[in-house]
Amino acid sequence: MDNPEACSILRSMDYDCDILIAGGGLNGPALALGLAQAGFRVTMVDNRSERARADSNFDGRGYALALASKRLLNAIGVWADVAKDSQPMLDIKVTDGRAGEGPSPFFLHFDHTELEEGPMGFMVEDRFLYRAFLKAVQSEPNITQINEDSVVDQEITPAGVIATLASGRTITAKLLVGCDGRKTGVGKRAGIRRTGWEYGQTALVCAIEHALPHNGIAHQFFMPPGPLAILPLPGNRSSIVWTETDDNAKAIHALSDKDYLAVLRPRFGDFLGEISLAGARFTYPLGLTVADRFVSERVALVGDAAHGLHPIAGQGLNAGLRDVGALVQVLTEAKQRGEDIASILVLERYEQWRRFDTQSLVATTDLTNKLFSNDNPLLRIGRDLGLGLVNQVPGLRRRFMREAAGLTGDLPNLMR
Repeated sequence: MDNPEACSILRSMDYDCDILIAGGGLNGPALALGLAQAGFRVTMVDNRSERARADSNFDGRGYALALASKRLLNAIGVWADVAKDSQPMLDIKVTDGRAGEGPSPFFLHFDHTELEEGPMGFMVEDRFLYRAFLKAVQSEPNITQINEDSVVDQEITPAGVIATLASGRTITAKLLVGCDGRKTGVGKRAGIRRTGWEYGQTALVCAIEHALPHNGIAHQFFMPPGPLAILPLPGNRSSIVWTETDDNAKAIHALSDKDYLAVLRPRFGDFLGEISLAGARFTYPLGLTVADRFVSERVALVGDAAHGLHPIAGQGLNAGLRDVGALVQVLTEAKQRGEDIASILVLERYEQWRRFDTQSLVATTDLTNKLFSNDNPLLRIGRDLGLGLVNQVPGLRRRFMREAAGLTGDLPNLMR
């Protein structure tokens, strides 16, 4: 208060919105909706066109949403529009083995009937989630969406943030949130460093049609080069996330569809009958990257901008939605107390809430990948016995199931 210049800035700052969100993937719209429904004025900048977001063609990509994430989507008014197109994951089976040899006799089986809350999660196709978010955002009067543009510069003042877009437009806000992915420009311009490494692995992603029903069962088959996840979609279809070494993945991806399936079949097995490709094929190099801080002066990071994980447990989007729930709650409570929502003291509450959970998840996914993505005979014996032990102890098995469903830890209100 003894700085007249600062007081002048505080009095004269004219905000275009309370919160500016850079990035319109999935975490961005979820955060925008949660904040808007709490009474904040939100602007979201997305570098894609509205038409691209509304594309209804099936491309094979899907997301495994934990039960807690489904609750958040329901709370912000999105779940009703995707429920009919979702596939409950009733059971999860985890096995270890080699391609063409079948799984080890030791396995881990999660049965949804052991949980009072219902299915552990749901598979939802990428296109249906985007379409539902687009519809919800367009109908929310507290959200302004800017398409085909991006934040390219940001100036932090004592009273707010002045963001410059690629189009030359400037937007003033109290808080800037980076939902702009692992290479976050918001985080870099805020001086936030990252820690991480590459795994030397690439995920091959596609969808398949199969002759026999999957019965809502998700499979995780660990092989020396990396895991193969078979995730049930509506109908006789499944989403495939198949991890190989970088060189193997490059060679496999270059094959024709026929030869691609010939390589997949011995890994996939014959338990679902004949298989064929449905939709496009994709590859994603795998690595770990975590921001050293999730917040800075009038800046917060959410989702992959804060933490990019190995997909081994399918927790990337679920971790991002936990960020969303936590940040909405922290900012809403700060507003109710009359605090400056973008002060570093407020933002540090969000960081402290999410830091421990994120570090635990990073350690678990990283250790699991290193433990299972090898052919060491001693480690193979140890992990197989470990899977069998967990499967035989109901209390321990149920604990792992609740972890998979996202029901453990300090859950935000939107996920309760």
